[in-house]
Amino acid sequence: MINRRRVLSALALVLAISCALPPVLGQNGSGDSIKIPFETYKLPNGLTVILSVDRAVPTVAVNVWYHVGSKNEMPGRTGFAHLFEHVMFTGSGHIPYGIHDKLTEGVGGSNNGTTNTDRTNYFETVPANYLETALWLESDRMGFLLDTLDIAKLNAQRDIVKNERRQSYDNQPYGRVSEIFSAAMYPKGHPYSWPVIGSMADLSAASEEDVKAFFRLYYAPNNATLAVVGDFDPATTKKLIQKYFGDLPQGKAVERPSVPLGKLEASKRLVYEDRVQVPRLYIQWPTVGFKRDDSYALSVMSSILSGSRTARLTKALVYDAQLASQVFAFQNSAEDVGTFQTVVVPRPEHTLTKIETAVDEVIQKFIAEGPTAEELQKAKSGLELEFLRGLESNLGKANQLIAGSVFYGNPAQFRTDYQKTLAVTAADVKRVAAQYLGRPRIVLSVVPKGKKDQASKATESEAVSVAPATRRGGRS
Repeated sequence: MINRRRVLSALALVLAISCALPPVLGQNGSGDSIKIPFETYKLPNGLTVILSVDRAVPTVAVNVWYHVGSKNEMPGRTGFAHLFEHVMFTGSGHIPYGIHDKLTEGVGGSNNGTTNTDRTNYFETVPANYLETALWLESDRMGFLLDTLDIAKLNAQRDIVKNERRQSYDNQPYGRVSEIFSAAMYPKGHPYSWPVIGSMADLSAASEEDVKAFFRLYYAPNNATLAVVGDFDPATTKKLIQKYFGDLPQGKAVERPSVPLGKLEASKRLVYEDRVQVPRLYIQWPTVGFKRDDSYALSVMSSILSGSRTARLTKALVYDAQLASQVFAFQNSAEDVGTFQTVVVPRPEHTLTKIETAVDEVIQKFIAEGPTAEELQKAKSGLELEFLRGLESNLGKANQLIAGSVFYGNPAQFRTDYQKTLAVTAADVKRVAAQYLGRPRIVLSVVPKGKKDQASKATESEAVSVAPATRRGGRS
């Protein structure tokens, strides 16, 4: 996920537990016992609205999601969704540049935006008496952004995005890994085959009209969902939403891309020489997106394989054999596709080949045995805690409600997610381990420049060629 300000505190931890009004849980852990009262309705122009009152603290979160991400772009025209994440903060028809920050941060609130493959969101948390201001800010950039967007402003933000790419991808140690995996995992032209931030060439080639056409299609009310969560009066808020959003014109119908799951006919071995001091080993398998039920068991499996010192990979590689200093395993689920990845940082004097062998031994044993009852309970408890902490803040609740609405047409989807996570069995985990980790995979070794021989099974690995990094500021 790309973040406009690059360092965004975890949404789940905005409010301390002692200060928040947490969800009410029953003894049986049922999702029905999680109480987040809400109502939802739709304006005639297609804007979906979700309202959830929580008077625990005198603040309110205003959160707008547009169902557009990098997968909605086209080859040769990538990076547009993330570019707009920046452009949306440069002023609109009735709001000069800089006023958005003054009317949110200047009154003790906050604002930000993020982009990923599937959606873009913009949000504010403000004192409750500034709710109308936040609604006005969001409606003005939804309806009147193009009134002030000219080539000079576009070029300025294009340069900022390019420098962000230099900092986060091109000149960041191991920064090209996600881009390498996307290109290797999916065929050329696949909606998930390019990075969210886009390419330098595409950002340079984008015309003013290209960018404006993208906005007109995807940033209209019928492709947006607005959530208001916190201390507010619903009747008054409905009138304000009608006042500021009701007259915005509906856009054209959005055609969603047809996205096949990732599939590898055969395993790939890659090596990338980077400006790094320590090599790393990455192994990635294609899995499923978060709409598929297997994603729940895959997430539980990731918690069993890495994290605590007793997790399978962590214990075997970091503590028992002391081959590695760090091990990570995680399920990365997007709307349509998913991957399971392990990352290992070796200790000195231990080769990536030896590391890969050790990883395979742990995984093959896990496929054969499955998790113990203790491992399963510990993993699910950790995921449960993470989920509940994500509901402590108004903004966290807003994100859960909107995600359910955007991706499932149901703001209460969080209850189903909660129930299905807790319902995962040892047999489920054992099955997905065999089904997905037993398939062809991509093994990527990132090694220091000129030291390709440090790759795992170096003679079998294909060198990865990527566009050279650009170091200077300004436009390319």
